[in-house]
Amino acid sequence: VSMIERSTKAQGRSGEDLAQDYLRKQGYKIIERNYRCRYGEIDLIARDGETLVFVEVKSRRSTAFGTPEEAVGAAKQKKISIVALWYLAERNIHDTAARFDVVSILLTGRSRKIELIRDAFDLPR
Repeated sequence: VSMIERSTKAQGRSGEDLAQDYLRKQGYKIIERNYRCRYGEIDLIARDGETLVFVEVKSRRSTAFGTPEEAVGAAKQKKISIVALWYLAERNIHDTAARFDVVSILLTGRSRKIELIRDAFDLPR
């Protein structure tokens, strides 16, 4: 594993830590972190009231390649959706309101900007 891969993984973990704390302060109850199945991974699964929320966390050190939330494009949304459907089937969860949120984290120097995008996207058709 290269230094860059390790650094990216560490940044991802610290971004998830920040997102988890932030969401808790917003009243979310974290159910699961880094849920994995054969189709991929979902960073955080939480409850916001009665709603089940699948959360993608994106952190960046600069906006040179776009904002963190811009990294959650159509292909990523589709992948997250498939994993979410797998999760619901595996847990036998039906008739539950669910949505997809994105937590965008920009870490520049000593500052951090955390933004929650509720209902960031719908299930792709």
